[in-house]
Amino acid sequence: MFDRDKWQEIYSTLSKNKMRTFLTAFGVFWGIFMLIFMLGSGNGLQNGVQNGFKDFATNSMFTWTQRTSMPYKGFKQGRGFNYHNEDIKAIKDNVPEADIVAPRNQLGNYGGNNNVNYGLKTGSFSIYGDYPEIFKIQSYTITEGRKMNQLDQQERRKIAVIGSRAKEVLFGADVSPLGKNIEINGVFFQVVGVFKSNQSSDRGEEDASTIFVPFSTFQNAFNYGNVVGWFAITSKPNIPVSVVEDKVLALLKERHSVHPDDRQAIGHFNLQKEFDKMNGLFMGIELLIWIVGTGTLFAGVIGVSNIMLIIIKERTQEIGIRRAIGAPPSDIMKQIMMESIVLTTIAGYAGLVLGVGLLELISGAMAGSGDSSSMFMNPEVDLKVALQALGILIVSGALAGLIPAFRALKIKPIDALRSE
Repeated sequence: MFDRDKWQEIYSTLSKNKMRTFLTAFGVFWGIFMLIFMLGSGNGLQNGVQNGFKDFATNSMFTWTQRTSMPYKGFKQGRGFNYHNEDIKAIKDNVPEADIVAPRNQLGNYGGNNNVNYGLKTGSFSIYGDYPEIFKIQSYTITEGRKMNQLDQQERRKIAVIGSRAKEVLFGADVSPLGKNIEINGVFFQVVGVFKSNQSSDRGEEDASTIFVPFSTFQNAFNYGNVVGWFAITSKPNIPVSVVEDKVLALLKERHSVHPDDRQAIGHFNLQKEFDKMNGLFMGIELLIWIVGTGTLFAGVIGVSNIMLIIIKERTQEIGIRRAIGAPPSDIMKQIMMESIVLTTIAGYAGLVLGVGLLELISGAMAGSGDSSSMFMNPEVDLKVALQALGILIVSGALAGLIPAFRALKIKPIDALRSE
């Protein structure tokens, strides 16, 4: 391994035809470069998508009412209905797998904004009536004051927790809104907290323009009676949320006289199912990347093997002379395999370094731009994966040298000496 003459011979052999050596090495270089870059890009896409889920309880489901599509128990098709406060207790009592049951109302229905006043300033924001548990399902960071609590809900306190944009519009960035009263549809609420969204892009902007008030206060202040707009429900640890979803939907259909087979009457969304779909998709993408990248890599290794066969043919006389003066077959075999390993290792290491360097450059540029809204973030390759790829390449380089080495051993000294 540390024989200087052997290394000089390897260098001399590979440098005889520099263009041929370069093109052969480039095939290996490009194979591992593409493998590393594609793996990093796939991870960047996965990180971006998962970032959109990070502040939600992924073991959660949501349900709301729609119009029926089937007649049932004397009710006609196309009937509209609402959830009620009694459904909250019914779900808690009859679905033991459910952990958090958080009812929600929105002023002006889904997607609607309402004018909110503070003195002479007015802004349009989304107004939600929620239980305090909503902060366990959707994660927000409190920057001033506090969240809602159970006493706010029980005593129907007229308090509000406002988003960061609502604060800027109504009070200004440098003024504390705590203790001040805002007017929503003619009803005054005292601001007790300010939050910022942990989401990015459009979702983050929407959250920043949100105002939370206690659910009980919302129903009383805006004449909603006992109507519940929709539910956010999580499952207990180690219980699939699909189990909770099936039981909740069956229970609500029974309570509101909806046909058990009516799939349109109740809208629902299973966040865990969507999250699992995403994970499955990225597993498929990663498998495809390994197939394509490894195929490209082995194409380069096959190129190395072919070039080594050509080199063996060119060195027929040299090999014959070495065999004639007593060189053992193992020495010739080791020499040829070393040449193959050196070529693939140097080219592969260069591809590995350039691939990782390019990913770091892209990641640094994205971090420097301050753009947190991208669906592509932190492209990276695990060090263990990178070293495994390099190890596979080195082993492949050794295998690529086997066939030329065995071909060299078949050369008879007398025939080699006669060759031109």
